[in-house]
Amino acid sequence: MIKRLLLPLLLSAPLLLVSTHTTAQDQPKEVVYYGFDPDIVTNYISGNRRSLGYIRVTVELMLEDKAFLPAIEHHEPLILDIIIGIFTKQPEDKIKSLTGREEIRLAILEKLQQTMKKEAGETMIRDILFTKYLYQ
Repeated sequence: MIKRLLLPLLLSAPLLLVSTHTTAQDQPKEVVYYGFDPDIVTNYISGNRRSLGYIRVTVELMLEDKAFLPAIEHHEPLILDIIIGIFTKQPEDKIKSLTGREEIRLAILEKLQQTMKKEAGETMIRDILFTKYLYQ
């Protein structure tokens, strides 16, 4: 009876030892956020086409790994240019609506991921957040 109980336990012991062994590759990557200072302020196309509206936004980049920070800092001017370029092409109704804001966020994220893949070899950016979003 005891042999029947011990045999499965002894057979599973090597499996337990193998499964608890971890390497540096198995460790999860540390997600970090990168913010821009000062806030991004730019114009957008107003509805009446006679004047420009402006938007002030604080953008935080969610990075896949802490190791990507130096590359993001190096490419900060390019990242800011992409963000500002996308905002300036948006119509007023898109800037002021919640669904439009989400479409803009996703467009910026997609463009940044493509650009970072091209420039640095990895997408690096998991997501972007608008922590402040003011328009007039």
